[in-house]
Amino acid sequence: MRMWHSLPVALGLLLPAGCNNSSPVPFEMRLQVVFSSGLAAPMDLQAPPGDSRLFIAERPGRIRVVQGGVLQTTPFLDISTRLYTQGEAGLLSFAFDPQYSTNGFVYVHFVENIGTFGDIVVERYQVSSGNPNLLDVSSMQPVIRIPHQDNNNHYGGRVAFGPDGKLYLSAGDGGGGGNQYMHAQDATSHLGKLLRIDVSALPPTIPADNPVWPNNVGQNENWAIGLRNPFRYAFDGAQLYIADVGQDQREEIDVVQANASGLNYGWSIIEGLRCFPNGGQCNTMGLTPPVYDYDHSQGCAIIGGYVYRGAAIPELQGQYLFSDFCSGFVRSLSFSNGVATVKEATVNAGSFAVQSFGQDGAGELYILTGDGRVLRIAKQ
Repeated sequence: MRMWHSLPVALGLLLPAGCNNSSPVPFEMRLQVVFSSGLAAPMDLQAPPGDSRLFIAERPGRIRVVQGGVLQTTPFLDISTRLYTQGEAGLLSFAFDPQYSTNGFVYVHFVENIGTFGDIVVERYQVSSGNPNLLDVSSMQPVIRIPHQDNNNHYGGRVAFGPDGKLYLSAGDGGGGGNQYMHAQDATSHLGKLLRIDVSALPPTIPADNPVWPNNVGQNENWAIGLRNPFRYAFDGAQLYIADVGQDQREEIDVVQANASGLNYGWSIIEGLRCFPNGGQCNTMGLTPPVYDYDHSQGCAIIGGYVYRGAAIPELQGQYLFSDFCSGFVRSLSFSNGVATVKEATVNAGSFAVQSFGQDGAGELYILTGDGRVLRIAKQ
């Protein structure tokens, strides 16, 4: 079912009901150093639910295992010889199958060194029958490939399973600037999109309830369009949070129902809550605006995280944590009854440092930095 959010033609600033963009109020937490060396550009941290190990993806192309607090020498997976790592490329994310405890499947998302700038690729691997800390490289099965030959930025993205058991993938708009390749609003392209596929068997299939796009495009893998560089998104129960990196003025967070299909997040008609490129006049009919945005006096590139569901910090329960690459703040967003409330932590992760967030098997959250640190979000 297609669900459109309708707004009138706007001049300059979009004002969705209940949006609260006032200055964030402070809250207390600390960043506990888990690792400060031994990792090369950690980009993602995951674990199966209830698993005490940490699995950490390094941007150059390895997934490492931390067991009993010790970084294991042998990688869980090493595909470094296949990766394109220039610009914003590399090993971007991975996801454990919801049935990992019985099928051992892991979905790995990276940019392959092919063509001029590298294609976006997702592959499935299976854990070794003789070693739970090793993926069997011979088990590799292709899942999806998205050509990305325009530029070496705006790859997205993240691969993750939704509450419906389907596999989702966010992809950037193809790079450059200003949606110059016109992918984001093109429903036939997979760039600038959130994709949804059924991987219950491979090759994957298009779910029957994926949206049918207008203008005779028909149904495809695209679940939502109009994204610029949705580097990170996260599901929390029945809600979906998308942190979409802006151009040169606004950074945004979109919060929608996870089952809301066929949405258009507006890029490059709007950037955040403003018409693009200069806040002038634009037609916003049919677009879904963000629930929160901020300008570049506060940062330059939003780094999306997760809704906190751990046990260590009860006061953070249900709050979505996020950061910014340039300013390194840590903020929380709660969204209730159409109102977004944002708070800012009294600690900072450092300017030009935050690369990504991670989540362990107990729901505790981590910040990963470009200089190789892994920081656990902990109670003050």
